[in-house]
Formats: sequence, C-alpha cells, structure tokens
Amino acid sequence: MSRQALLPRTAPFGDQERAHLDAALGAATPIQRAWLTGFLAGLDAASGQPAAAAPAPTAPPKAAEPLTILFASESGNSEKLAGDVSKIARKQGFKPKVVDFADLVLATLPKAGKVIAIAATWGEGEPPARAVRAYGELMGDAAPRLDGVQFGVLALGDTSYAEFCAIGKALDARFEALGAQRAYDRADLDLDFDKPAADWIKGALKALAPAEAPSGNVVAVDFRAGSEDEDAEVSRDPVVVEVIDHVNLNSSRSDKETIHLALEFEDGAPAYEPGDSLEIFPENDPQLVDEILRATGLSGDEGLRKALLAERDITTLSPTTVERFAKATGHADAQKFVESGEVKAWIEGRHLIDLIERFPAELTAEHLNTVTRPLPPRAYSIASSRKEVGDEVHLTIAAVRYETHGRARSGVASVHVADRIKNGAKLRVRVKPNKHFRLPSDPATDIIMVGPGTGVAPFRAFVQERRATEAPGRSWLFFGDRHFTHDFLYQLEWQDALEDGSLAKIDVAFSRDQPEKIYVQDRIDQNAAEVVAWLDGGAHFYVCGDAKNMAKDVRAAVVRAFESVKGLSSADAEAHVASLERAKRYQQDVY
Repeated sequence: MSRQALLPRTAPFGDQERAHLDAALGAATPIQRAWLTGFLAGLDAASGQPAAAAPAPTAPPKAAEPLTILFASESGNSEKLAGDVSKIARKQGFKPKVVDFADLVLATLPKAGKVIAIAATWGEGEPPARAVRAYGELMGDAAPRLDGVQFGVLALGDTSYAEFCAIGKALDARFEALGAQRAYDRADLDLDFDKPAADWIKGALKALAPAEAPSGNVVAVDFRAGSEDEDAEVSRDPVVVEVIDHVNLNSSRSDKETIHLALEFEDGAPAYEPGDSLEIFPENDPQLVDEILRATGLSGDEGLRKALLAERDITTLSPTTVERFAKATGHADAQKFVESGEVKAWIEGRHLIDLIERFPAELTAEHLNTVTRPLPPRAYSIASSRKEVGDEVHLTIAAVRYETHGRARSGVASVHVADRIKNGAKLRVRVKPNKHFRLPSDPATDIIMVGPGTGVAPFRAFVQERRATEAPGRSWLFFGDRHFTHDFLYQLEWQDALEDGSLAKIDVAFSRDQPEKIYVQDRIDQNAAEVVAWLDGGAHFYVCGDAKNMAKDVRAAVVRAFESVKGLSSADAEAHVASLERAKRYQQDVY
C-alpha cells in the first residue's frame, strides 16, 4: 500500500524536494519531528545574529483563527460554495469547519466566534429540506444568544420566485437579533452567482480576519492530506453529447409527454453516480424569440436573435426584471407600476413578452441584455448507472406545457428536448453531483424508493446499479402517475427487474383509474407495517419528485406508519423520522 504524502501540493517546494521531505518525515518518530521543529525554529531565530549571540527565544506559533462555515443547500450550490470558502480560508490562516445545517447542534453556535452562513431558499421562501430542523430551532424562542459572534451571510435564490433569498435574509436578521455582530454585509445572489459569490467570499474573509496578522514566519499548514483533493471532483465544465435515443414513454392517448433521453459522451462518460443530476444548457423557443423581437422593433438584429435563443433568460419575470425594465427604458407608466406595489401579484404566470406588450417602449439590444439574466441550465436526475449503460447517460424529462393569461406557455428545457431535439442532435451538458442522495455504502442494506412521475428517474439508476453490482440488499419501489395504461413509465423494465430480483417489490398508485384518487402516500399507508419492518431492519428511505405536496405527504405517511404500527404518539413518531433524516437514512431529492 502506498503511503499518503504528508506535504500538500501547495507547500513551497519543488516536486523532488517535496518527495525527499516526505520520505524523511514519514520515517521520523514523533520525538525526531519535535526535535526538528525546535531546531528549525532556532535557526530561524538566530538568522543574522552575531555568532556569539544566544538564539532569541521563539514565540509559540499563533493558533489558526477558527471559522465555522454553515450551509443550507438543496441542489448543492451552497455546499459547493462552503467548500470553496473552506479552501480559501485555510490558505489565509483560518481553521475552517464546514457544517451542514442538517447536522448543526444549535448549542455550539455561541462558541463559534466567527461564522459564515451560506443559505439557499427553496420554493416559495422555504428552507432546504435538510435544513428545516435546525432552521426552525434557530428561529424559535429557545435559540441561544450569540453575543460575541461575528458573522456574514451569503444568500442564494432565484428571482423567478417572489420570495427571493428569503432564507438568507431571515438568517441575517436572526443572527443580529440574537446579539451577533455583522462583520460583512449580506449579498443576495441569483442563479448566475459564480463571480459575485467569489467577490463576496474574498471580502467576507478579509472582514473576519483577525485584527493582528500572525507574527514571524509562521505558516498555517493543514496536515489532513487529501481531504479536499480537487482532482477527485467531477468536472463542472460543459461538454457536448450526442442524442442516441429519444422516446416518448407515455402512450399516444396520454395527456402527458415524458421523454426518455439517452445521451452518449464521445470521450467517455464522466464519473457520475446514481443520485447525481445532469444539467442541460437549453435554447429558448424560436417563436417566442421572434415575438419579442417584433414587439421591440428589433427583428433585423441577427446577433441579438442568436443571443436571445441561447444566452438570455426570456421567460422569467420577477419584480427585479420589472424594476430593471422601468429604469432602462425610462417608461413613466412602468415606473408608476413599480411604485404601486402591484408588481408581485401581476407577474404571476406571466413572462417577459407580457411586460413588453403592456409597456411598449423603444428598446435596444443593450436594454434587453440589461433586463434579462443569463439563461441558466436545467438539472434533471440521472436515470442510469454507468455500470450498466457505459459511456451514456439517461434522463427522464416531462414536457411542461400550460396556458395562462390567454397565452400558451412551455418549459424552456423540457419542450426544447421534446420538440426540437431528435436522434443525432447535440446538447451541451454537465454533471451536477448530489452526495446527499446516494445508495447505502453497504450493498446488503435494503432500500425503499418513492418516485411518482419523473421522480422515478434516479431509482431506475439505483436499480441498475444494484443489479450490476449484484447487491444482496432488497429494493422496494413506490411509483405513481395518472393512468396505468398510458403513464406507467418504464413498466417493462420494472417487470424484468422483479423477475431478475434486482427489484423485490413494487407498489403502484394510478390516481385517475378509479373514482377516488390514489397516490403513493396512500400505498404507504396500506403497507405501513411492512414499511416500518424494513426501516426497523436498517433500510434506507428515498423520495424524489414534487416538493410542494408529494414529498410532504409521503413524509407524513411515514410518520403515521410509526404511530399506528408501534403505538407511538405523533410527537414521538415525528422524532423517529427526524432521527432517520439525521442518520441519512431518509433522503430526499425534491423540486
């Protein structure tokens, strides 16, 4: 077995010097290392002194400044930024500790000293699912005082939602209300957060740095070699893939359209894992682009048309968009509208084209660039295992189509895939890891998977992975949709999985096949005793799909199962499910 290198690659030595030092230090005893420490410190202190002069006493090295980095993350962005803060902070002499809100013990906060909190807002102003418990405790009456704590908050959000960055704003205010001192002003960032986040991190670390820099030549060294090896991370650079399969999984009589998309990587599939997502860089609807160009009198600008197709978000309409529009155009009525307080209600269900038509104005390409934000990629759960499909990745994408305010609307990426992408087409994509939605490390562990509709995608990957690795653990799937005949996604594959044993059990709920609607949570109620037995036996429970209703209803069903089967009070049953969440045996990937 090769020995782990002691010196990090950032040490100020060449490769050969670092190898020699590693060899010497690796073989040294603790006493020998301590002697070398004192000897080198003495040499440094004696540098430049007369030969007869006694070495000056050396001061003990200054301890690195502790820094707690909290993150509340749903899609992984806050967690990634927390890791970035940790790496930068360590190089600047801090001793960083990254803490997931899911693991936060509130009683430790008053002693934290210095805190950076990075928080995403989920849905309509809600905390990420894993942060709900600690966030609730922090906002509660029993929260401890934070006198003496210095803090800074970085808020992530999406301006397409009315409650933009609500959780970050609430944390910022709560820290202050509990007596903490704001060391650096909060930043509220939209989806294109990379550059402003990097700037904020730089400023926050400078503000939180100790008043006096460490004296002498003391250098903070992290001996946890390899703990944050950047080479181990999946590349975040977009790559081009080819569409090799494009199939509508619903029948022709269904009122839904769900595309199974198989993509092939030319240079080999990146190291994605079951549970990860793939981000697609889509293009806007060409008809909508042309409609905007006609409404603004810019139809002849081909460069602008190209930018609006692939680079700018022309569907999102937020209060910020309206404010930018009023300022950029100087439209008096638009400005009055902003000041009226009616914007938040009016934008519901509307897009940029509605704003342009309501307030006609002479616009330029620069105006449109100012009003819109960059077109963000859309993430979809990966529905395949590399161990079974090789250099491919599969996605399960439901085409989003609806009508509001007399106008047909469509999902940017989903309808781009459904209508304008065919076999042989090229797409830009990148992997988005999700280490909080993973199969158990022990393949003998049983798993229960709840995934109605396209929420079944990651569980197709789970089943493929366990089949390919011959995992002995049992797998149980709860699937739901509207109609058995038209909407049973991957039906034949589930039947094959039951036959080969990679799926031990499947329970389905088709809501429109009978007078009363039946959902996956109803099937959990009906199987409460067996669900509890599996969980008591160590099974892991997974939920993927709609966050607004389904995920909450499923969790409530599991709580009810513990109540009814084990005779627990509602509070004790809730505590039991919360303990599963803390143990990472109840995991969600919801949207």
